[in-house]
Amino acid sequence: MKISVTFRNGEGENWQKVYAEERIVKLKRYLDMPAEAHIILSTEKFRSFAEINLSANGSNVNAKEEAKDMHLAIDSCIEKIEKQLKKQKEKVREHKPRSIRHAEEKTGEGEEEEELATNKIVETRKIVLKPMSLDEAIMEIEGSKTHFIIYRDSSSENVSLVYRRDDGNYALIETNS
Repeated sequence: MKISVTFRNGEGENWQKVYAEERIVKLKRYLDMPAEAHIILSTEKFRSFAEINLSANGSNVNAKEEAKDMHLAIDSCIEKIEKQLKKQKEKVREHKPRSIRHAEEKTGEGEEEEELATNKIVETRKIVLKPMSLDEAIMEIEGSKTHFIIYRDSSSENVSLVYRRDDGNYALIETNS
């Protein structure tokens, strides 16, 4: 992180520069890419001003604070910047593509139980199982837009499912009922 400190209205003391740099380095954990920080410190009579301009990831974050003590002004300014960075990071996290968010949710153990409770059945279909052979079921899939068919095997009277795989081949699932 590139940090520059500027003093207005007179010469600043070295401790002010060191303190401001130490505090702003802690914001590095919220930034993914290299950032540039410009800190402006000034004193007028009994008031201290701190202004921070932070440029990172193509966005600018600014904060300005006034206090009786320079420590308080710098700390308040850093807190404001930290809040803004947290808010930006949260927005980015919320705007991830849906598939990535669901993959992240499935990695947590406690969250899986909550996800199962929130899933709902949105459509129910009743079908009549036609008796047919495996070859007839494959011909039925090829002749329609569906990727699978459930049927009753004419030779064994068991319920079976045939589906088209991504590689173009077919898979058969048989039951013992």
